[in-house]
Order: sequence, then structure tokens, then C-alpha cells
Amino acid sequence: MEFLSRIRTLLHEPLFFPQKRRMMRRANSWTVEAVVLLAAMVFLSLEPEGVSAGPIYVYKESDGVIRFSSKPPPAGVEAKVFRAKEAGFSRYRTLGKSSRLYREKYLHEIRSAAKEFGVRESLIRAVIHAESAFNHRAVSPKGALGLMQIMPFNLKKLGVKDAFTAEQNIRGGTRLLAKLLLTFRGDKRLALAAYNAGEDAVAKYGGVPPYSETQNYVKKVLSLEMRYAVQ
Repeated sequence: MEFLSRIRTLLHEPLFFPQKRRMMRRANSWTVEAVVLLAAMVFLSLEPEGVSAGPIYVYKESDGVIRFSSKPPPAGVEAKVFRAKEAGFSRYRTLGKSSRLYREKYLHEIRSAAKEFGVRESLIRAVIHAESAFNHRAVSPKGALGLMQIMPFNLKKLGVKDAFTAEQNIRGGTRLLAKLLLTFRGDKRLALAAYNAGEDAVAKYGGVPPYSETQNYVKKVLSLEMRYAVQ
């Protein structure tokens, strides 16, 4: 009941239903996408601004594309601001530690991205496992989104319009992974470290940064890749 109540409250806000008369005739794409987004956020225990976590700004640009960003929109553009609850985030992070493998999930999407960008399926699957435990609605406290936990500022450059759509997220994340593998001449350890901590951090330390999170992440993904590679 609480879930439905929160959905009803959000759906009556003018930002997401700017033209009610048009809505009565047919739902426009902004309305539909916003409803889906809000439902996903409520399911993920996201709350309006005020909860202690990094903000996510959701707004519609002039081209009709819904943007997710960690930065405020241009002046005059209306936006909803959400923050991920730490508790909600920890739920899927715990799942990511599971020894269970997800060999059958998103077979077509992963295979297609692997072929397009020349990255092994086992590596893509390992990154998804470590990042989100195959939860396509995952949102981190820092605002990373979807299966491969893409940061909002990377979405546009990676060609991702909807971070919660499996095909787009996997393609975008794999595209980034392929770029990092090329940058670091095929060194998976460095590419994975950059995927987790950023290229600048890897360049600064001349290798895997001395961050426990990043070092554990690299070990975990490489271990998972070996397991996924075994048929």
C-alpha cells in the first residue's frame, strides 16, 4: 500500500504530467518514461532530496530525451532530484558477493556487445556481476546506473538514453570497457581499475590505485571472469 501511495503522489506532480488534457487522449513518451523511471526509483527505495547520498537529476531536454545527471540542469529547466538510500544500495551489493553465476541472463545483449566491441563475453558478464549482480534497476549512492553502473556524465558520450534498459546499458558499458582495454593495451587489471576508479587515478599511480575498493574490485572481476569462461 505504501508503494502505491507513493506512486500516486509522484504521478500527480506537474513536472511529470505537464499537459493533462493531452494525457487524457494519449500518454506522450515523456509521461510514459517518467512513470517507468519513478516506479523503478520507488522500488529501489529512492527518495526525494534530503537523504544523505549523491543527488541524481532527472530532466527532459529540448530534443525530448530524458537525461540522468549528477549535475544540475541548465537554468530554467525543471528537474526531479533523487538520492539513493544507502540501505537500498547495499541490498544489491550484497547480491554481488554471491557465488552464484548468472550464465543465462541477457545472453543476446551481452553477445551482441561482445561482438560489436571485441570484448570477451565472460569479461562483460563478470563486470555486470560485480557491479550490479545483474539488477538492471541498480542505482549506487554515487549515482551510477543500471547493469554496468554507468555514471550519469558518461551516458551521452556512450550513446545511452535509458540507463535502465539492458541493451543500452550493456552496450554503453562494454563500449567504455573496450576503450579502456585499448587505452591500457589490453591490460585487464588496469582497464578494470580505470572502470572502477577512473583513468586519472590509474595514471596518477602508474597502476592499480592503492584503494582497497578498487583492488578488491579488480580481483573479484578477474576471478568471476575465469569462472564465467568455463563452459
